[in-house]
Amino acid sequence: MGRLVMVSNRLLAPRERTSRAGGLAIALREALQRQGGLWFGWSGEVVDAPSAAARTSTAGRITYATLDLSPDDYDAYYIGYANSTLWPLCHYRLGLIEFRRAAFRGYLRVNENFAKALLPLLRPDDDVWVHDYHLIPLAAELRKLGVTNRIGFFLHVPFPAKEVFLALPDHLALGRALTHYDLIGFQTRNDVDAFLDYLGSEAGAHVLPDGEVEAFGRSTQARALPIGIDTENFAETARVAATASETVRLARSLTGRSLVIGVDRLDYSKGLPRKIEALGELLEHWPEHRGRVTYLQISPSSRDSVAQYRALRREIDSVAGRVNGRYAEFDWAPVRYLNKSFSRGTLAGFYRLARVGFVAPLRDGMNLVAKEFVAAQNPEDPGVLILSRFAGAARELETAMIVNPFDLDSLADALHRGLTMPRSERIARWERMFDAVRANPIDAWCDRFLAALRGRMSESAGLGNSVLHPAAVA
Repeated sequence: MGRLVMVSNRLLAPRERTSRAGGLAIALREALQRQGGLWFGWSGEVVDAPSAAARTSTAGRITYATLDLSPDDYDAYYIGYANSTLWPLCHYRLGLIEFRRAAFRGYLRVNENFAKALLPLLRPDDDVWVHDYHLIPLAAELRKLGVTNRIGFFLHVPFPAKEVFLALPDHLALGRALTHYDLIGFQTRNDVDAFLDYLGSEAGAHVLPDGEVEAFGRSTQARALPIGIDTENFAETARVAATASETVRLARSLTGRSLVIGVDRLDYSKGLPRKIEALGELLEHWPEHRGRVTYLQISPSSRDSVAQYRALRREIDSVAGRVNGRYAEFDWAPVRYLNKSFSRGTLAGFYRLARVGFVAPLRDGMNLVAKEFVAAQNPEDPGVLILSRFAGAARELETAMIVNPFDLDSLADALHRGLTMPRSERIARWERMFDAVRANPIDAWCDRFLAALRGRMSESAGLGNSVLHPAAVA
């Protein structure tokens, strides 16, 4: 068996602290460490004259290879196309899409540069695993260069419905590029169906029941492979963190009040203003909760260079101030809104302390916070998970309180019910969710994806996943 070559926009560097890294990044590094391999991606640095060759370093059984971006490439590829075009598109925010041909050209250019820098590092028997929307064209660029290795792709965000994807100029270029992968993994069956529906409509694809699809003269397979978490480890972390100093400080500050917790990156897909407004509705219609509940919303800033994110931050500040201004007392404020990050261990303790976990994105690929909240709970006195039906995790966590995040009244109703739910019902709901989370740990997800990729027929035996003339993928 050859090496595993992981390609992602960003990677977890050898000396980067795992205490502040996401569970996914840690799991990917562990998968590489188990069998040895290469992790390739952007360094996170923007420099005036970046080298065309990747810098490499080795730690343990992993070789890290990174590229810098020029200011123009950063603006076009990362800020422009990835985060101002594809991100809002995949999260159904058509009104926020900013499409510029120059940005699209930059997106393709960076993927081409990645492919050229990766090529000399590849070995004939390597399996290549590419991650997320930043790198959709990468397999097509590698095929142009003659690469015939197995190449898999996993989309961490939702794949939009056909009618939404069609709003993207040059959508066919991305649809065609995806078929250069041998395996395309999605978070949910809905995502698979949307992708196959698109190919069937726009490319006349021939789709088989197992997700095998023939389109643009090539064969690929689309499968739902939902991501999990390191369940047992996170549960133990939360148990230990329950008595850690940060958790004890938070508990003391609550002075007996119930804690509602939300942990979301500062992003318009997370529904943050509506979550805070829902707390205001709760306090308006159920005044018995006034002075008896505290909502802690932790939202580290992200993409501050994108105008929509700066506007979102101002909106959340305004909503939180309005709710606190209306309902706060001299010794209590209903909303605590923090623009900072905490370690996974600290968050685990906070989750365990909370009576309600409030996860209500307007659209989300999976949402691992929901699964971490479940794993962190005390089995004898678990909290209640309120979960958006538009998060991928809702397909697995069926006994959460599933809500429509666009319905403010239903969000307030769910908060009231969650805060007053009997212990017996909380335990029954939690047990089924915990079983689901435990049944799909992240290491098993990695193994399933790689087994599916390695189970695919070789390039030479495929319908046409061999090197094509560049015009065929333009």
